[in-house]
Amino acid sequence: MWLAVVIIFLAVLAIVFKTVWGTSGPNPFDIDTREALKPIVLDRKVKNKVLKQGFLASKIPQDLDAIVVGSGIGGLAIAVLLAKVGKRVLVLEQHDRAGGCCHTFTEQGFEFDVGIHYIGELLDHKPFRCMIDQLTNGQLQWELLENPFDHVVLGPPENRRKYPIYSGRKRFPEELKKCFPGEEKAIDEYMRLVKNVGNNGWFMILLKLLPTPFANFLVYTGLANRLSSFFRYASRSLTDVVNELTQNKDLRAVLCYNFGTYGKMPKEASFSMHSLIVCHYLNGAWYPKGGASEIAYHMIPIIEKAGGAVLVRAPVNRILLNDTKEAIGVSVMKGQEEVHVHAPMVISDAGIFNTYQKLLPKDVQAMPAIQKQLSMVQNGDGGLSIFIGLDGTKEELDLKADNYWIFLENNLDDLVEGYMKGKREESAKNIPLLFVASPSAKDPTWQERKSGKSTITVVSFANYAWFEEWKDDKVKNRSADYKELKDTFISSIVEVVTQIFPKIQDRIEFVDAGTPITNQHYIGAPKGEIYGADHGLSRFSVELNATIRPQTPIKNLFLTGQDVFLCGFAGALAGALTCGSVLLNRYLHLDAIALAKKVKNVNSNKKKQ
Repeated sequence: MWLAVVIIFLAVLAIVFKTVWGTSGPNPFDIDTREALKPIVLDRKVKNKVLKQGFLASKIPQDLDAIVVGSGIGGLAIAVLLAKVGKRVLVLEQHDRAGGCCHTFTEQGFEFDVGIHYIGELLDHKPFRCMIDQLTNGQLQWELLENPFDHVVLGPPENRRKYPIYSGRKRFPEELKKCFPGEEKAIDEYMRLVKNVGNNGWFMILLKLLPTPFANFLVYTGLANRLSSFFRYASRSLTDVVNELTQNKDLRAVLCYNFGTYGKMPKEASFSMHSLIVCHYLNGAWYPKGGASEIAYHMIPIIEKAGGAVLVRAPVNRILLNDTKEAIGVSVMKGQEEVHVHAPMVISDAGIFNTYQKLLPKDVQAMPAIQKQLSMVQNGDGGLSIFIGLDGTKEELDLKADNYWIFLENNLDDLVEGYMKGKREESAKNIPLLFVASPSAKDPTWQERKSGKSTITVVSFANYAWFEEWKDDKVKNRSADYKELKDTFISSIVEVVTQIFPKIQDRIEFVDAGTPITNQHYIGAPKGEIYGADHGLSRFSVELNATIRPQTPIKNLFLTGQDVFLCGFAGALAGALTCGSVLLNRYLHLDAIALAKKVKNVNSNKKKQ
């Protein structure tokens, strides 16, 4: 019975895909647009002419096809996709530079990234690499990290255990088995599950692109769960799955270690989400040569070439609607005045909460369809970052192109839960999770730009409520109490970091922290979150994934970026491709795969000649 239903459904599905995504709209991946590689621009003033183009009414292009709110990777990517098929797009950014979490900033001569720490799936023949190459015309270069690329450090100083994490589909489990003899069966089963579940993540895209009636059919008949291991495991926590595999507490922690890449402790994290992350890094980890700002720097000219623009210091305060509640443009605050900008479509990379709760009028927010979507999501946890500037080269300071995940012990759930629910002054002294990396050591151009200097970036989480009382203070002039709390976090974190990297002890020239309210100010995060809407178990329900899609209940208003799909660089790009698939009426994910195959074949033929 069920087999017959599945066969009939798949047959209908094939017809739908052929009809909807056959040869409909223009294809931004139709041809390989990579150009001959140009020298990396190291002059910050030259780059700023591209990244810091301030908003003026006179700079607004005429006859716009679309307006994008926010210049994060999800906003820039959809703008480039549209530009590649001849659309004129205006991207508006409230910060003073483009890039969102891909931007960099400089303090006392040190350059820091804020959100790009390492990216996976960048082998030349991979569709993800091909997609990025097309979005930057092949100008964005990548540097492979060390192997091991991650290190998991468990325990207090007197009993620290260090476990290296290697890339390589075979080497990753083989090296784990060396660290945990007798646990071979558990590690093999973990790998089997991770690959099986992670490789079925495409079903999320399917639910968002199918016509709503068909998507709902998949949801309410239970077929989505039956057809996809991704959704079968979506409601199972990482803790539950891993704890069934092994009793070894250190191994459990190591198998869960990178939950920080999406911001949920293992007992609240979906095993499906975790599987995607593990699969993403199996072939290695990379960092952009020249720093994270290279990403936006090479995307903006493509938008401009098509007649569009990317303008900063352009805070959008509302989406303009006509009498029939259709989006017709946006209002930008220029000083105390509003500047209205019109276009036939508005695409928001500002996140689902900002888009619905801040940019739409109250009566529109109250629409049942909007309230339904908002009821399905919640804000993620606030992000905490520490930026350390050092006197010395990576060789002098023993810094490498790798990352450290440091935990106070192996009981990860208890550690994180106690920290996030604790009193802020006490939690500030005992931060259980730290991600530590050296951007300067990863970037081969660093010494050309910042000779004799190095940087370390530390990332963790913090409760937004701990800082909320100071959210309305001036950013560079917050109260003494705020600074005291921030200094407590800094001191406890620096103490741990210097234990791991003892050679930096007397070489620190600069240190500062970015708290949840820092994120709120600079990247427009409603609750200081760095991963958008919360990535807990409910985020991966089939109903949510069928309901929250690029189309919104407001005609001509669309969503792009991480809240459409998943967090992080890759997740936000997938959100942009999903949005582009809707706008251009074709399945861009398949188009990117087809171009990657074509490029791979061309390269193979060249090698044979």
